Amino acid sequence: MVKRRKVGNLLALAILSTLNERPMHPYEMASILKSRGKDRDMGIKWGSFYTVVGNLRKHGFIEAAESGRDGARPERTVYRITGEGRDEMLDWLRELLAELAPEEPKFVAGLSVLAWLGPDEVIALLRTRLAALDDEIATTRAELARLLEEVPRLVLLEVEYHLAIRVAEAEWVRSILGELTSGSMPGLAEWRTFHETGELPSDGR
Repeated sequence: MVKRRKVGNLLALAILSTLNERPMHPYEMASILKSRGKDRDMGIKWGSFYTVVGNLRKHGFIEAAESGRDGARPERTVYRITGEGRDEMLDWLRELLAELAPEEPKFVAGLSVLAWLGPDEVIALLRTRLAALDDEIATTRAELARLLEEVPRLVLLEVEYHLAIRVAEAEWVRSILGELTSGSMPGLAEWRTFHETGELPSDGR
């Protein structure tokens, strides 16, 4: 069962995992997360970064290790993960890997009501999406190949997963386009008639 966490923003997990390596100040944390592409993996909103750091400290998951000033720059606080924070990170990680959680991408919402657009427009839109998917797949494959020369595959599994999901989506969109363009999609004639006449089929579908 998915837990309600004291700090539920996935950015919190990213921060905890970074501090589990060693203590560091927020600017260093953010730089490391950006360099590792965690803003893409976890949907990080950087505007909430310092708020999340503050909430983690408030709930005892991280604590100040030291504060210092470098010349005229503002004072910087170095944070470290606490034992409670490490337990929270590991428990959260186990939950994310083992349990199914509802995930409703925007694409799913669009598919659920696409019939209000005409078949020809939907075909054009799906072709646009497919082209974007193919471009992203090619880019991600090249990036993954480059990264595999530098770091172990173990730390790139999220990139592999993202690539697999996009490949599967592209294959599915391509198959739907095939049905729409060949005319084999069930209900296609009624759908087209509705957009030509404005009249719903007699059975309400």
